[in-house]
Amino acid sequence: MVDFTLTEEQLQWQQRARDFAQNEILPVAWYFDEKDEMPVFVLKKAWNAGLMNLGVPKKYGGEELDNLTQSLVVEEFASCGPGMATSIFDNGLGQEPIILSDNEYIKEKILSQVIKEFKLTCFATSETGMGSDVAGMRCKAEKDGADYILNGIKYWVTNGGAAKDNGGYASIFATTDRKARHNGIAGFLVDLKSDGVSVMQHIPKMGQRCSNTVALKFDNVRVPADHVLAREGGPGFKLAMKTFTQTRPMIGAFAVGAARSAMEFGMQYALSRKAFGQPIGMFQSIQFKITEMYQKVETARLMIWRSCWEADQGRDATLWASMTKFWSTEAAFEVANDALQIMGGYGYTKYYPVEKYLRDIRLLQIYEGTNQVQRAVIIKYLLKGGYKPIMPRLEDLPRLRAKDIEEAARKGMQQQTVWRCKVCGHHHYGDEPPDECPVCRMKKGVFKKVWPK
Repeated sequence: MVDFTLTEEQLQWQQRARDFAQNEILPVAWYFDEKDEMPVFVLKKAWNAGLMNLGVPKKYGGEELDNLTQSLVVEEFASCGPGMATSIFDNGLGQEPIILSDNEYIKEKILSQVIKEFKLTCFATSETGMGSDVAGMRCKAEKDGADYILNGIKYWVTNGGAAKDNGGYASIFATTDRKARHNGIAGFLVDLKSDGVSVMQHIPKMGQRCSNTVALKFDNVRVPADHVLAREGGPGFKLAMKTFTQTRPMIGAFAVGAARSAMEFGMQYALSRKAFGQPIGMFQSIQFKITEMYQKVETARLMIWRSCWEADQGRDATLWASMTKFWSTEAAFEVANDALQIMGGYGYTKYYPVEKYLRDIRLLQIYEGTNQVQRAVIIKYLLKGGYKPIMPRLEDLPRLRAKDIEEAARKGMQQQTVWRCKVCGHHHYGDEPPDECPVCRMKKGVFKKVWPK
């Protein structure tokens, strides 16, 4: 049976996150957005409150929360500040390759440490020239005995500057051989205190300005053999993709949290703003818009829960993660855009919060794999054997007929042999197919017997 009832523990985590978001994130989010600066102290407060690193296994001192429970926490954070939610959650993104790896030494060393100390862990696959083509990365990893030497630049690294300042870590994916494409990629855990690691200029963004985004440069950075998360030859690329499968549903949770708040602010405005003698929320056009906003928020959340459930059951959640990521982020943008429209000119100003939600939500269609990439994942599943059709093939569809419709309705259809033209779909009734299709004029061989089966 399907049961969407949250457990008492899940409700408690949700309330803890909601209280933290409204008391710690909401009051400062707009100020730091305006200043284009990440308030690291909020991340420290989240760590002190036990609201970071929620996926760390209990074996290493963590909470080991399932994905669905983590999505509840992320939604509440994003409802008050999507940028801050990104930076708080990104610690989990940086740790996911560690959790998924087979490197027990690194798990014990790093995962235990981030529970005991405030340490930021970032994640880096992207580069300036490769975009969605992960296999096209240029950051080079050269073997030096059992160790590797890293050279290159990783771009769009969330929390990269803060992690460097904090003495934290980065999960890095680099190539040992560009010509090998996917098979050349390997994964590493880099101590950002290592010689040769530098932070380039903070990247200014349209939205999510409370989240630190930088480029990390690696100049002959030595990665010890015991810091390798996955070697080249397949495991490295697979580890990167498994990480995204685990974390993409959380992008949906960012979207739902932000969209939910934008919807609520739009509703508040619609019920207080009067025009033509009544609140604008009394006009059917506004009511329909709000109704559709609510439907999108609730539908997106259901998709998130389904994709989280898939992962929590140990199933391959790739398909649902991709569907959730692209649908929920686009739906959220539509919700925020409609909320801004309801608020009119005021919605467009910085005096009201909706314009920030709109800017913050827009990024969600881009990072952790663009929505176009997610569509490519899904069409590959549909067209290359993953999807198993239930209906028969078009060329096998029978269409029975009767001489007396009333008698057939009472007694059933008479026995008959049916042939179907595979080109135009014309049905022929008789023991043998015709020499020529009367519709498309193709020869006898184009007919296929479709009844009896």
